[in-house]
This record gives sequence, structure tokens and C-alpha cells, in this order.
Amino acid sequence: MSCVIKLGGSLLDAAVMFDCLSAVGRYADRVVIVPGGGMFAEQVRIAQGLCRFDDVAAHRMAILAMQQMALLMHSLQPGFAIVDKLESMRSAWQIHRVLIWSPQVDQLDSGGVSASWDISSDSLAAWLAGQIGADELLLVKSASIADAATLPVLQQQGIVDAAFLHFTNHADYKITVINKDRFLSRHD
Repeated sequence: MSCVIKLGGSLLDAAVMFDCLSAVGRYADRVVIVPGGGMFAEQVRIAQGLCRFDDVAAHRMAILAMQQMALLMHSLQPGFAIVDKLESMRSAWQIHRVLIWSPQVDQLDSGGVSASWDISSDSLAAWLAGQIGADELLLVKSASIADAATLPVLQQQGIVDAAFLHFTNHADYKITVINKDRFLSRHD
């Protein structure tokens, strides 16, 4: 069994990132963490508003923001391994049960991922889950999540990004969107 867990950058703002990483470390399954861009991606949004550079540059800078967050997560949990190539995940799992994905622009480009703010780390986590044949995708959010909320409703509420339904349309893995507090209480 393998699980892709997206930990959003807002978890850092909510001061629960370390707790969430610790909870992931208690998973029995093999896990790949997909980091959100958090405050690093927010700086890209601000810079684009000021300098008016195109979405391709912004997309590439947002990917760098996710790479920065991967480094931050690894610093908090040095027992987890950072991986940047999809091909190296299986061999990395031979040594480490928990991996942190540091996405690479060239892989996303060759995988047909468009450069757009409609595609955030939510959609990239869904894309990765499909690429590696994950059994489950779990998005951990700071936002409140209603128990009966469907993915279209979560998209309308802006809890998942605008492209998420496109990336999960034919998913054969379980998808769960969960609030950070519920995630942490499940793993205490």
C-alpha cells in the first residue's frame, strides 16, 4: 500500500506542520509527502502582481517554492528522504518508508502539467498519485471540511484548486480531503 499525502503550506502558518509530519511518520504504509508552497508560493503571487511576469515564470517559481518547503520539511524530519525523480521513488522506499517529493519542472512539463495558477500542489499531488499508482491520496488542509462535502463542492469553496477535478477525474485511488485537527486526532 502507498499513500500520497499533501501537507499544505498553511499548516506552517497554523503551527502544526511538525505535528503533521510526526503523524505521517506513524503511518504503516509507504508515504510520499507532497509539500504545498506556503509562504514561499505566496511571495511568488505578490511578486507577479508587482512585476507582472507571465504564468510560465510564476509556475516555475511556485515549483521552486514547493522545493523550498520540501527542504524545510526534511529539516524538521531528517529521517524522511527527499526525492525529486519519480523513477527513484521505488528504490528510495527500500530504505525509507516516508519520502518527501521535490517536484521538478522538466518532469511536470513532460507529464503534460500546464503552467497555471489553476494547478496548485493539490493537483500536483493527484498527478503524482496517478503516476506512481498510489492507493490513496490524502489532502491535509487548515480549512474546515464538512463531513459530506463532495470534491465539486470543495472546489467551489476554493478548498481544492480549480484543476483538481480534472486531475482526479479517472483516479483509481481513494481521495480524502481532511482538516488538520481531524488528521492529527486520527493519528494520536
